[in-house]
Amino acid sequence: VQLQASGGGLVQAGGSLRLSCAASRRTFNMNAMGWFRQAPGKEREFVAGISRNGYNTRYPDSVKGRFTISRNNVLNTVALQMNSLKSEDTAVYYCASRYARRPETVHDIPTEYQNWGQGTLVTVSS
Repeated sequence: VQLQASGGGLVQAGGSLRLSCAASRRTFNMNAMGWFRQAPGKEREFVAGISRNGYNTRYPDSVKGRFTISRNNVLNTVALQMNSLKSEDTAVYYCASRYARRPETVHDIPTEYQNWGQGTLVTVSS
């Protein structure tokens, strides 16, 4: 699965951005999807995950209530809606996919993902 992320940019604190990720293969619906981010000098961290069937999602406390992940298994896309952005959300954001045997499972560990997009930069000014 090849992934192409887009939608990053510069936004003021408190604003919103919507990231999108397009997948290249018809087997998209066999993959769990995730968004991760990496700030300068920091490790890559989990931001949001969604199961194959789209029914289950997971977020870390740092973004819970502000970020929403969604997917469209017809269009082979996954999106990350980010609201109430903070300066600490500044990072390069990556979408990722992994084959998921169970349709309801959400995965939040970066090393479990096989495919990664190129990243899109989100900068939040305070």
